Amino acid sequence: MAQRPQDQSLSRARQVAPGRSALLIVDAQNWVMDESQHGGRPEFAAAAQGHAIPNMQRLIGVARDAGIEVVYTVMENQTLDGRDRSLDYKLSGFFIAKGSWEAQVIEALAPGADEMVLPKTSSSLFNSTNFDYLMRNIGIDSIIVTGFLTDQCVDHAIRDGADRDYYMICAADACATDTRARHEAALNAFKGYCRMETTEALLREIAAAAQ
Repeated sequence: MAQRPQDQSLSRARQVAPGRSALLIVDAQNWVMDESQHGGRPEFAAAAQGHAIPNMQRLIGVARDAGIEVVYTVMENQTLDGRDRSLDYKLSGFFIAKGSWEAQVIEALAPGADEMVLPKTSSSLFNSTNFDYLMRNIGIDSIIVTGFLTDQCVDHAIRDGADRDYYMICAADACATDTRARHEAALNAFKGYCRMETTEALLREIAAAAQ
C-alpha cells in the first residue's frame, strides 16, 4: 500500500509563542523529593538538584516574563482514604494525603498566585485532571514538559498530549528519574511524540518570541 505524503505545512518545529504555549511542571513536589519515601536514589538526587530543578527555575522565570502559562501537577488524593486513586496508584502504594506537605510543590519551584496546580491520581494528567479542558479554554496548543519522573508521568504526559493534538516539547535536561540510564531510555522511547530540546535552546526561543 502506498504511503500518503506527509503534510508539509505541519512541523514539530512550531515556534513557542506567548498566548498559545504552556510550561508544564510535572510532580515537582515534596513527596517525590523525600528520599525517606523511596529507599535512596543517588542518581535521581544528583540529577534533580544538579540540573533538573535549576533548569525548571530558569524556564519558569522566562515563561512568566514572556506571558507563557505555567501549570503544575502534583500527585494528591482527593479523598481522605484515597479511594479516588487509580488502581495503579493503589497497587503501587502511592498515597499522598489531600492538603498534606507531601502534596505541595517544592519551595524552589513555588507556583505564582495565578498559576494552576492540578492534583492527579494517575500517571497521565490527561486521565485524572481537567488539564485538556483548561488548555483548550485558554487557547494553548503547545506544551513544554518538565519534571518527574521522565519514564513515568512525564512520558505519559507527552504521549497523551501528542494524541490529543498538542505540539509537545520535552525539555530533556529539566526532567529526571531514578537513574541516568532510565532517563536516557525514556527520552529515546518517546522522542517520536515530541520535539526534544535543551533548556538553553528553549530559553533563547522563548526570549525571541517575547520580543
